[in-house]
Amino acid sequence: MQVVSGERLKIIPKASMYVAIAGNIGAGKTTLTRMLAKYYGWEPRFESVGFNPYLEDYYKDIARWSFCLETYFLKERFKDMLVVQKADHTIIQDRSIFEGVHVFVRNNYLRGDLSERDYNTYMELFSHMTKLMRLPDLMIYLRKSVPCLIAQIQKRGREYEQTMQIDYLKGLNEHYEDFIFHQYEGRVLVIESDNLDFENRPEDFRMVVNKIDAELFGLFSQENANWNK
Repeated sequence: MQVVSGERLKIIPKASMYVAIAGNIGAGKTTLTRMLAKYYGWEPRFESVGFNPYLEDYYKDIARWSFCLETYFLKERFKDMLVVQKADHTIIQDRSIFEGVHVFVRNNYLRGDLSERDYNTYMELFSHMTKLMRLPDLMIYLRKSVPCLIAQIQKRGREYEQTMQIDYLKGLNEHYEDFIFHQYEGRVLVIESDNLDFENRPEDFRMVVNKIDAELFGLFSQENANWNK
């Protein structure tokens, strides 16, 4: 960050950064990605949910379609990473390749929905991909409890999500906690989002932006101090 003399601070960010939004199904990643992209003028990269040819089949029979679904996501997220590597501007991504592997694939493997043979093949492929990837400059983790996730999933009404089992969401939340706090080596900003509605309450979105400004640009406001208490 550079500070320009005068009464106000001017933020002059790095020419290009990579920001990722992490969080469970229904945490609000897509909404926040869209809003932050508009606010900062960043390029958004969204998860290929609507175009994934395996998604509806996956929720009907997770064990049968796990390897196909996760391989498709891996392919799409790796394509995004290649774009990130070459970008001369900031990109914000709705769910990174890292949580896709260490949360969702790991969860399916431990549940028995992904065989050891398929899991080992997948992880070997991912390990080769990591040689061409970079960690995000900042990963924003939208931390949300299972009851709030369920309420949001029901509210948005995607038909293929309505048969999702509660224990599946619980397992994902547990893996997110392990990934964010014990495995991931990059920079993380945790947002406790159970009581936030950054799409409809401007003060909630402003709080998120203030926290991001503090992390990326070194700015700190009294509002940040109040929210951190």
